[in-house]
Amino acid sequence: MKERRLWWVVGIVLTLTFVLAFPLREWTQRAIITPLAVILWVMNLFYRSMPQLLWWVLLTTLVIVMVLGSLAPPEIFIPRERDKNKPPLGPVESLSLEIKKTRDGAYFKWMIANRLGKLAYQMLLQREGGEKRSVFAPLVGADWQPSAGLRKYLEVGLHGSFAEYPVSEQASRRGASPLDLEIQEAVEFLEERLEINSR
Repeated sequence: MKERRLWWVVGIVLTLTFVLAFPLREWTQRAIITPLAVILWVMNLFYRSMPQLLWWVLLTTLVIVMVLGSLAPPEIFIPRERDKNKPPLGPVESLSLEIKKTRDGAYFKWMIANRLGKLAYQMLLQREGGEKRSVFAPLVGADWQPSAGLRKYLEVGLHGSFAEYPVSEQASRRGASPLDLEIQEAVEFLEERLEINSR
């Protein structure tokens, strides 16, 4: 069945070719055959005008390049990965990079606040003997009274979002956001609480 269809298609194509061959003969000669003949004639002239020695030099150079390419070690052609031997960043290095990026916007400021907020939450859990504590509860406790700005900073980092404090001219007119707190102030407060807890 498939062979019959194939023969029908071939027959139709051949019939159309023969039917259109005579009316389109002049167009085919003008548009395809004549330009091809001219190109081949120009290439033949170019080939004959070049000295035989030059063709031999080009051919020999091509063969030498191919032989050297096949004999060369594959490492030459494989691009080296630049970061392949680069050791991974440790937690301190990655944190220092994140702190440097805080100048680039609210998202990076929030990232640092998030880390410090989680640390403050874990410290409060430990101080309270591991009792259940909601993440959304205020970060206050016995001997744990941060300033209003610091408390807001840690709470925004823990369960807030950087999207609430977009960096814009209107936001800067309204005043500094909680994420603009100095990181050093939060770190010093948490260090003091750790020292008190370890005594």
